Amino acid sequence: MVSNGEETRKSSCGRYNSALVQVILIGLVCFCCPGMFNALSGMGGGGQVNHTASNNSLTALYTTFAIFGILGGAIYNILGPHLTLLAGCSTYVLYTSSLLYYNHHHHQAFAIVAGALLGVGAGLLWAAQGAIITSYPPTNRKGTYISIFWTIFNMGGVIGGLIPFILNYHRSEAASVNDGTYIGFMCFMSVGTLLSFAILPPCKVVRDDGTRCTNMLYSNVSTECVELLKLFFNWKVLLMLPAAWSSNFFYPYQFNDVNGALFNLRTRGFNSVFYWGAQMVGSVGIGYVMDFSFERRRVRGLVGVVLVAVLGTVIWAGGLANQLRYSSNDLPQKLDFRDSGSHFAGPFILYFSFGLLDAMFQSLVYWVIGALADDSQILSRYSGFFKGMQSAGAAVAWQVDEHKVSFMSQLIVNWGLTTISYPLLFVLVMLGVKDQGQ
Repeated sequence: MVSNGEETRKSSCGRYNSALVQVILIGLVCFCCPGMFNALSGMGGGGQVNHTASNNSLTALYTTFAIFGILGGAIYNILGPHLTLLAGCSTYVLYTSSLLYYNHHHHQAFAIVAGALLGVGAGLLWAAQGAIITSYPPTNRKGTYISIFWTIFNMGGVIGGLIPFILNYHRSEAASVNDGTYIGFMCFMSVGTLLSFAILPPCKVVRDDGTRCTNMLYSNVSTECVELLKLFFNWKVLLMLPAAWSSNFFYPYQFNDVNGALFNLRTRGFNSVFYWGAQMVGSVGIGYVMDFSFERRRVRGLVGVVLVAVLGTVIWAGGLANQLRYSSNDLPQKLDFRDSGSHFAGPFILYFSFGLLDAMFQSLVYWVIGALADDSQILSRYSGFFKGMQSAGAAVAWQVDEHKVSFMSQLIVNWGLTTISYPLLFVLVMLGVKDQGQ
């Protein structure tokens, strides 16, 4: 005979209102929208030969993202998931269409305005996403559910990387990507916008044990304003700040100054497939550590921080060894994926490792956020603050790259920022994560 608990677990896998199904659905939404956006930006310069329009649009994007990332949790608590996600997803299509327009007219104003609007939308989408993946899963499986989300989401980057690789296989290095590349991205993003209607509010989601995520659906403006101000004085949130700031700060360096500087057009698309594929591997690996490595939840958190810190140090050291070979004033001949020997293999493995570390670092932070509370409204504010600060760092980083700061200086700053975050995350896990509810 099958016990009631086993029956509940089996039936939950197919229930539309189960936490697992909802996490998979938000993963598919992010597969289509930010996943495709990641593939697009990962090519360096948004697929354009001249990176100026892309860098300026991304600066506008992350500036508004920083504001609406922080506000996003409050907006999500007021509007609920449907309106929040619909508003967020639709801006991805607009942004990609601006790059299609730029392909023909080379006027960057549209791209900058679209980037600013995408920052608003991305702030809303990621606040909703953060609330869902940190509050919907059961307490003892948050790492697993986060890794499931991250795997599906980054499959978007893998598929998205294949689009420019296939469609631009025979194009010259002096050309931007073709129109079909942008149109392909826009089709996926449109599907993601429609999928956002499938996400249920937390009060309708039932976990395997029969509990609901929260009994509250809507908040109000005055409550959210007060709670938002409290975040700036919350010691838990402040300890997350360096990790948040640094976790997207390295993208301009990795995308433009490694992938864009060292590889030709088609190989950048090829590399993107493996960069985002590495993220899938990294998220699964850290998810296992955070849920199954040790019995006590706090110990799992501490081990996760140490593991990511050691791996991060090794990978950035490899980045330093690679960077000593070239500079912005002395670029080597562009590499092609068909090149034999270590000339291609070394930089390729490094770029793959950057993707691996990115997923492990961000999945670790999301696990820590999810371990600080269980209520959807609280976690939406924490997640929103994290994405806001993350985007503020990215806005600065894209302008650092646009102002031609040396590659070596960018590497050292990136390595230093991530290194500072590890001991603070260690303290946050030690003091803020409880072993109850394992």
